Amino acid sequence: MAPSNLVVRLGTAVVAIPLLFVLLYLGPPLGWLMFLMGIGAVAAFELFGMTHPSDRTAQAIGTLLVWAIMLACWFQRSHPQLLLTILLLLPLLSIIFSLWCLDEVKPAALQMAATTFGPMWIGAGVGAIALLRIEPQRSGAGLVVFSLMLAWMSDTGGYFAGRAFGKHKLYPKVSPKKTVEGAIGGVLATALGAVVSHFVLVPSIRLRDCVILGAVCSVLGMVGDLGESLLKRSVGVKDSGGIVPGHGGILDRIDAVVITAPLLLLYLRWLG
Repeated sequence: MAPSNLVVRLGTAVVAIPLLFVLLYLGPPLGWLMFLMGIGAVAAFELFGMTHPSDRTAQAIGTLLVWAIMLACWFQRSHPQLLLTILLLLPLLSIIFSLWCLDEVKPAALQMAATTFGPMWIGAGVGAIALLRIEPQRSGAGLVVFSLMLAWMSDTGGYFAGRAFGKHKLYPKVSPKKTVEGAIGGVLATALGAVVSHFVLVPSIRLRDCVILGAVCSVLGMVGDLGESLLKRSVGVKDSGGIVPGHGGILDRIDAVVITAPLLLLYLRWLG
């Protein structure tokens, strides 16, 4: 009998999470950046594989743009003009690449939008995870784990609450399995995880702020998850990829984290 999806997912987590923590806590910041650039590259190929399914050149260019955004985020302290330059040039580059790689006119609008949105979504989101690791005067590794927890507790709490109590569909046009009860369970689980994180991971963040961050990031993380589901439905695929056993693609696993990490970083820069 084939193992259930839950068993496969748990097995993958048991293997992957300890390796992730070793790199995060014991590895150098540059090693963390290199690891995340690999994650960003796989996510980019998955995204542009959906929007540019037969165009390897466009997929490669999109991946390079994701890397450019990530590196601009990483070096923005010493070269702030680099990030501004890329942000201002990205729409123009998207138009140029869409005209250069044009195959059919009908999907051109989606492809042009993807070449602008994709690098910002993935590059800035994964870049924020990298920046949390080197956040000055704070436990950078703890901040990274906190951002992951904000996303994954919401997903896990929503999964189990939805299975146990789910009756009312949350957004059936986009994700038929998600329920209102599951969403509430996700928010509560994330708020509880945020309380624990205050004492274990991020004592420098006030308890009240941890709870607020937990609730806000849980809701907006679900928005990110629904947004990726909408993208997949619009192009007719079930998973963004199959690289993570039981979890689908990398993009399926980071769709909420690329929302929660930037939100946490913005909180630290503006309110923390």
